[in-house]
Amino acid sequence: MSNLPASNSPSPAISAKAAAIDELRPVYELVEADFRAVNDLIPAKLTSDVQLVEEIGHYIVESGGKRLRPLMVLLTTGALGYRGKKHLQLAAIIEFLHTATLLHDDVVDHSGMRRGKLTANEKWGNAPSVLVGDFLYSRAFQLMVEVGSMDIMAVLSSATNTIAEGEVMQMANVGNLQISEPQYREVIRCKTALLFEAATHTGALLACAGDKPEEVETLRRFGLHFGLTYQLVDDWLDYTSDTATMGKNAGDDLAEGKLTLPLIYALENASAQDAAIIRLAVEQKSADNLQHIVSIVQGCGALDYTHKAAVDESAKALACLDNLTDGPYVEAMRTVTRYSTARLF
Repeated sequence: MSNLPASNSPSPAISAKAAAIDELRPVYELVEADFRAVNDLIPAKLTSDVQLVEEIGHYIVESGGKRLRPLMVLLTTGALGYRGKKHLQLAAIIEFLHTATLLHDDVVDHSGMRRGKLTANEKWGNAPSVLVGDFLYSRAFQLMVEVGSMDIMAVLSSATNTIAEGEVMQMANVGNLQISEPQYREVIRCKTALLFEAATHTGALLACAGDKPEEVETLRRFGLHFGLTYQLVDDWLDYTSDTATMGKNAGDDLAEGKLTLPLIYALENASAQDAAIIRLAVEQKSADNLQHIVSIVQGCGALDYTHKAAVDESAKALACLDNLTDGPYVEAMRTVTRYSTARLF
């Protein structure tokens, strides 16, 4: 099995994914043996007596992607000198939790494409996708028991609960033209950033085994700011990139009636006429006027504002790493953070 994350899809998104993998290649090479072991462990823990569970489970976890969340577990434990094997299970747990949220997200959002491939709900239907998502959540908790740390289980169970709350918050805000930037930031903290935070937090807890609380807190905050960076960059890309680059349909957020930071800023700062165009698109959940709306968010400074918000969060993440002892793993985390914001250019 390849040491690097692979894309099995023949879609146009392959070239963009390959470029990203090349940029991160030294990082993956640093954790090559562990990353390969995690890639072997994930399908091994997807076994089920129900064929459809395995079929959908394997389809979604093997559909490409960089597996940044489990990678963060490996980098965190490496940075703190962990020498055991439970970090492999922890990395698999994080990937299962992430995959479960993807399955549920795609059903809620009626998404038809992810990572350049058909979503599971598009291929098999909503009910099987939701139920296999539930299976992945329960399998993750079985693995948590094997890790055997109440501190880690407390973090992950709390994170899972808050991520679900974030999903509900996002759904409740669909079409909400009054959502503020602080409210939106709380949604993305719960929905997206929290699993990155949980990855670095639990990795640090595993490595420190009750010691070095300052380093544990530093790595928790790093994961949080990295996760916020990643989502804000995605918000920016939704109005600057194409389907091949993103692996999903351009303008999906608009078509789902979701206000992300570019639209929130534009509604407050664009002309009354342009703001009315955005409001109508959100109310109708339509991306038919996407190119016009892209020109609006560009013209009123919304993309520049979102760009700056992402860069600011990235700077906070990098500042956290300055509090750790330098070494190849800490430098690798800097590389991944810089890669995240490099998608803005």
